[in-house]
Amino acid sequence: MGAGRVLGANLRARRDEQGISLSELARRSGIAKGTLSQLESGSGNPTIETVFSLSNALGVPVSALLSDAPTADLILVRAAEVDVLSGEAIDLRMVRRLEPAGGLFEIYTQDVRPDAVQHSDGHPGIEHHVVLSGRLRVTSRGRTEELGPGDYLAFRAGGPHEYEAVDGPVRSVLLLEYPPDAAPSGPGPHRS
Repeated sequence: MGAGRVLGANLRARRDEQGISLSELARRSGIAKGTLSQLESGSGNPTIETVFSLSNALGVPVSALLSDAPTADLILVRAAEVDVLSGEAIDLRMVRRLEPAGGLFEIYTQDVRPDAVQHSDGHPGIEHHVVLSGRLRVTSRGRTEELGPGDYLAFRAGGPHEYEAVDGPVRSVLLLEYPPDAAPSGPGPHRS
């Protein structure tokens, strides 16, 4: 199943599980009803902000909207086959969703474009970042840190935070960790 169809099917399933109309989801997410209808039909090209708004409005992790359930003991994810969620400064690709003993982890690769800042209002969980190439400036909880290749940073993501590439593009890995106490009611959490 193509990624657009996966998002559409998962969006409809989550909405049906919660008994929410398209109009109600539009109100909660701030996304036009027509856009939601297009997404559910498998068309459209959602941004990072759209997908994360939907995850917040439904109280489910982004991965609950973007992932097929695993069907094999060996799972291979080819980077070229993963849909890109683009934001103001970031291209994000969800690689995998893991659910160990009451928690939830989402693994993303992240490309941060220079000359723009990606802002997040905050979401449940803890963000773990590992920079692969370039220099990444992260501001969270009143602190700004600059990370280079191999550097690691983690922070509780409940408050506003920002990402900015310094001196050229950045490639990094983002692990979103949702401990049991960070999960909202329903199948899971998220928003960035």
